[in-house]
Amino acid sequence: MSRIVVRRVTRMEGAELEYEFVRFSRDDAVATITLDRPDAMNALSHGLERELHHALDEADADTAIRVIVLTGAGRAFSAGYDFDDEVPGKDATTAETLGQWLDTNQRSVEGFMHVMELSTPVIAAVNGWCLGGGFWYALCSDITIASEDATFGQPEVRGISSSSILFAVLAGWKNAHRYTLTGDHFDAAEALRMGVVNEVVPADRLLERAYALAARIAMVPADSVRLNKAITTYGLEAMGLRNAHNVMAFLATIAHASGDSPDVRHLNEAYRRGGTRAFLDARDGPFQPEPGGPRSRRDG
Repeated sequence: MSRIVVRRVTRMEGAELEYEFVRFSRDDAVATITLDRPDAMNALSHGLERELHHALDEADADTAIRVIVLTGAGRAFSAGYDFDDEVPGKDATTAETLGQWLDTNQRSVEGFMHVMELSTPVIAAVNGWCLGGGFWYALCSDITIASEDATFGQPEVRGISSSSILFAVLAGWKNAHRYTLTGDHFDAAEALRMGVVNEVVPADRLLERAYALAARIAMVPADSVRLNKAITTYGLEAMGLRNAHNVMAFLATIAHASGDSPDVRHLNEAYRRGGTRAFLDARDGPFQPEPGGPRSRRDG
């Protein structure tokens, strides 16, 4: 496929955002958005998320684009939220901290719902690590194809953080609890078994398969695609999905307020002492080896 538009620049002009942390390309009726912080495993910084949603809107507004493929550069789809971004309330009172966390959590909810509510279907092509917030974006996509080396999980629950109700919707109550109550990693085969992904393919065929499926969707009349996407999306919302996400935002805010409880105080101290690496070692070290992925006893 020959690309006819490729954009990756590093400035902002007026209200129009130009891209530094994502790559946006168009090939006939298919737009590809690539999370492009490979050195940080495409961690979701404020800047990357802002550009991601701008790119999604840009693609959705172009009537010639019928499908969006979302993927990541390098070894990861996304390893989750960026620890090194500013933490709400570093120098604030408790009341201000709670308000900032609530704003942050509600923005996250709106971001995930934004993906679901686009008129244009999104195919997530998941390569490598897909953790935390990155996993949520894979869940929110209309179709998810994973490479055989993909590793999923929500290790953030080992601190004090929330899972996504979408995981339970897709995987079922029992399967979701198996992983949201432990934060354990799981591999692509397990994701397929639970219904979290649609297909698993060799890594070197991931984008090929995503584009092949996108081409089939693009042959269906655009109005039919939009109608049927809306039926399922707004059907879930009518069943309470948005309300469940809003409740999650409030509960997550309450959880963050207990961040100095004895169970997690050592994690905060590790972060203050040694940064992200020390925090992750303190949080995840006791859980090694993982049951799935490259840190499992079987694979590593």
